[in-house]
Amino acid sequence: MGSDLPEKVKRFEEFVDRRVKPDLVRAIAERSDLRKNIENLERNSVTSLRTLVNLGSEVYMQADVPDTKRIFVDVGLGFHVEFTWSEALNFISLREEKLSKQIEEYTHLIASIKSQIKLVCEGIRELLQLPAEKPVQERVF
Repeated sequence: MGSDLPEKVKRFEEFVDRRVKPDLVRAIAERSDLRKNIENLERNSVTSLRTLVNLGSEVYMQADVPDTKRIFVDVGLGFHVEFTWSEALNFISLREEKLSKQIEEYTHLIASIKSQIKLVCEGIRELLQLPAEKPVQERVF
């Protein structure tokens, strides 16, 4: 049991480092770009525009947008929702908040598991009457 716990902690840490944190950074960057684009549209009173649309596999097509007052935002799982500019900005803020909370929850979960492992290892060490180990420098998130 004791040797299994450090492996679980390592897997959680790797999951956070390799998946959750990069996803958070990418999602916030995408939302930030969208926020800047919407703010630019508002500031410059843009009512129509010509743009390039990614059709997939990095294939782009030119598109004319006759009315920019409403936009479609990817809300996840392949769904897009039509928003006004202000609704889109509100959605972006809420989404960023949610993503930040998720990364914080994973970080707390890892810290909790690490503390439980230390407690179990210390209990085993005391039961077996082994000398205390030298402290190992921990990773900082």
